[in-house]
Amino acid sequence: MPTLAYVGPNPLLASSSNMAGLLWRKRLTNSRFTLVTVCVVITGGLGYVDYLTGYEQTFLLFYLVPIGLGTWFGNFWIGFTFSVMSIVAWVVSDVAAGVPTVGLWNIGMALGSYTVFTSLLSKLRTLLNELDQRVRDRTAALKREMAERERLDQEIAEVADRERRRLGQNLHDSLGQHLTGTALAAQVLRDKLANRSAAEVADADKVVNYIEEGIDLTRNLARGFFSPELEADGLNIALQGLAENISERFRVPCTFNGDDAVHVGDATTATQLYHIAQEAVINAVKHASANRIDIGLAQNGQKLTLAVSDDGRGFPEKLPEPPGLGLRLMAHGASLIGGKLAIARNRDGGTLVTCELNKPACSLKPELL
Repeated sequence: MPTLAYVGPNPLLASSSNMAGLLWRKRLTNSRFTLVTVCVVITGGLGYVDYLTGYEQTFLLFYLVPIGLGTWFGNFWIGFTFSVMSIVAWVVSDVAAGVPTVGLWNIGMALGSYTVFTSLLSKLRTLLNELDQRVRDRTAALKREMAERERLDQEIAEVADRERRRLGQNLHDSLGQHLTGTALAAQVLRDKLANRSAAEVADADKVVNYIEEGIDLTRNLARGFFSPELEADGLNIALQGLAENISERFRVPCTFNGDDAVHVGDATTATQLYHIAQEAVINAVKHASANRIDIGLAQNGQKLTLAVSDDGRGFPEKLPEPPGLGLRLMAHGASLIGGKLAIARNRDGGTLVTCELNKPACSLKPELL
């Protein structure tokens, strides 16, 4: 027994018909000559068909087609003009078909009905035009507001980067040098105590060690606020330094795998990517109890991908609402550079944080092409 299969409409034909409809609508709206010509042809055709069918069958309802077209795509007066023309066509066709008489009452009622229809349709069209204009105005205002918000976000990010850079430099130059001088003074004091074979030499050694640890902490803090390699277009170097710093500070193996050919010409983009990687690594160490962390930076065409993976506890299946500050900072940083942040579980456990972006500023270094 043969089976019947449903064959859907051809999308190409549907698309062609939609395009044709839009084209005719545009012509009727923008060209009064085309609109009037179409309405005249329809009115004349209806009058001829009205004549062929005889005066016993009324065609008054069908004359609303040219009247409606003239009103909708034109204005009230065009619609009213075709109301009069439709009355004339109706009377002429009935007289030609042999109607004994056409009452003035019928003509007046038909013209009055057409006029009311034209007035209502014209007001409806005016209301729709006003509503459409309001929607366009609101959309334009929303686009301007979004553009202004993006500009302000960009300015805030730049100001934050400058302040972070200033704070990092102050930590390195002022506090770091002060602690270095203090360490030298403590070392001199330790040597004097040692020359006198004083029992406080061991305590002096502890003080020197504490000061040296403070110097290391200050350098790490300064590097966390600002990595000078980013200014020299060295995102790879900065991420490599981040991996080494994490391995040294937290005793967690952290490696960086990056393509040396990746070139991020935009300092803002490089800074945001660095802070995203930094936040992801800190989360892996402090919250996920990771035993290994991998940082990756790769580029495929115009697509740049930063990936940070670990073997820790991993994120829950459903992220908390609202997300934590670290997640919001990473997502905000990705949005500032036009990137997309994604957080997922690794197949073997742990967490995978990726940031992907397409940016013309990201390109291969010319000398490596």
